[in-house]
Amino acid sequence: MTDEAFEQAVREHANTIFRVACHALKDRQEAEDVTQTVLLRLYQYGGEFQNGEHLKHWLLRVAVNESRKILRSPWKKRSVPLEDWDAVSEGPEEQGILEAVMALDGKYRLPVYLYYYEDCSVQEVAAALGINPSTVQTRLQRAREKLRRILSEERKEAIPYVRPQNIP
Repeated sequence: MTDEAFEQAVREHANTIFRVACHALKDRQEAEDVTQTVLLRLYQYGGEFQNGEHLKHWLLRVAVNESRKILRSPWKKRSVPLEDWDAVSEGPEEQGILEAVMALDGKYRLPVYLYYYEDCSVQEVAAALGINPSTVQTRLQRAREKLRRILSEERKEAIPYVRPQNIP
């Protein structure tokens, strides 16, 4: 890979790698470390990529694997408060949805992020996560159900109950 091709890949994909790692790890510093590791592996990679999509899939796969390594580490903190997620959300109205997505279990959170936020197909998500496409579809369906439940409960809590007045 030439230096220009590497610089172009960094410009196009560094933010995506960072956001995937953020969603997988829920930790900004760890996500930055994963991003650097993935880009270093790209720089050291001696092979050729068929096209831009092949490069993107390779980078997503490496980012997911590096994130999993950190999650398996005995040094990894198991509970991290949700902070600074404005780096990966686009607006204040989406913050509640993003927090609901981040509250999902890891096996649901990453497929939702890749499918909805990174516009990956079910096959692309399956390839990045190393699971069957039918498993991705099942996890997406279950995640949507959980998100519906979480968001509807938040709405119920936000809207106070007003007792109807007797109408003559």
